[in-house]
Amino acid sequence: MASRSLLGQRLSTPARDLALLLARVGLGVVLVAHGWQKATTGFAATADGFGSMGIPLPEAAAGFAIGVELVGGVLLVLGLLTPVVGVLVLANMAGAWWFAHRDAGLFVTEGGGELVLVIGVLGLALAAVGAGRISLDHALLRRRA
Repeated sequence: MASRSLLGQRLSTPARDLALLLARVGLGVVLVAHGWQKATTGFAATADGFGSMGIPLPEAAAGFAIGVELVGGVLLVLGLLTPVVGVLVLANMAGAWWFAHRDAGLFVTEGGGELVLVIGVLGLALAAVGAGRISLDHALLRRRA
């Protein structure tokens, strides 16, 4: 059942869960694609690229980015550990913005940070509201109860 809000009706619980599922899966697919791209380029090449951008500890940063994007992306699709993954995605994108995009403006066509901004904020939103009922997080918590 939908509840009333100032501007009309809020999403019903099933619609909210579907919206969270679509947001999680969409973000997860994008993250996996970016992580896969880094992994297939090669760990050393990714670390070298990070080093050339001035990222401290480029090997650790490359491992973190690849892990968050590949593993975190899969976890988001499954809806598992969603709040933790959301915070890690935000941290990863904050680093990407700081080291690679902050001086280039907003638009991605000019090297700007619009994509990392959207990915990071969506990670934060999922961390704040959770995975919804169509998720392993919900199934596992429900089973424990």
